[in-house]
Amino acid sequence: MQADLADFGQTIEALSQGPGGDGTDYIVHLAAIPSPGLLTNSVTFENNILSTYNVFEAARRLGIDNIVWASSETVLGLPFDSPPPYVPVDEEYPGRPESAYSLAKLLGEEMAKQFCRWDPELKIFGLRFSNIKEPKDYQAFQGFDSDAKLRKWNLWGYIDVRDAAQAIRKALEAPLKGSEVFIIANADTVMSRPNDELLTEVFPGVPVRKKDLGPNETLLSIDKARRLLHYEPEHSWRNSGGP
Repeated sequence: MQADLADFGQTIEALSQGPGGDGTDYIVHLAAIPSPGLLTNSVTFENNILSTYNVFEAARRLGIDNIVWASSETVLGLPFDSPPPYVPVDEEYPGRPESAYSLAKLLGEEMAKQFCRWDPELKIFGLRFSNIKEPKDYQAFQGFDSDAKLRKWNLWGYIDVRDAAQAIRKALEAPLKGSEVFIIANADTVMSRPNDELLTEVFPGVPVRKKDLGPNETLLSIDKARRLLHYEPEHSWRNSGGP
């Protein structure tokens, strides 16, 4: 069914009927303008914030209490023209939106908190997906090592599309309530070059908080997703079609 989620009436109707006309048990809300720069800032912000509100409010009215939605790694401060406060970055520091797109995502996270305050039975989990990649994309990774700045904008992170799907499934299955956000990334970086070399070149002076940080371990911390969702990446470019 095709519906305009920026229209509340269409959102209510779509979620009332469900794909088979028999109602909806849970929601995976991925519908949005997917990145900054595709449309004007005002259009991006209006569409993304309004559609997210409509989905949350329709779910509340219809008694659908299990919602997983796509927030974004951009909330962490991408493209890191200002260095991150520390690495690996995590969900603990306040959001640092640098675009209208990211601002809408951050406000969506705040909306989720308030909806869950209104209704303690709600579960609304926002997944801060990293840069989603398919196996066919991995052949391009071999070109990243030549210039550390090519992928510094998200701390050399990515998420395999299959592991993104895994995270959604585990978020839906988690027997938890309330509002939470999770960084969803792969366990490794897109680089063959080690983290200490990359950080010295691009982000000198940024504190490294993890003492046993691996040479190619993700700098987008997935510790919270591992702990609460039992999420564990299963696919890496290093063994799934990469160079």
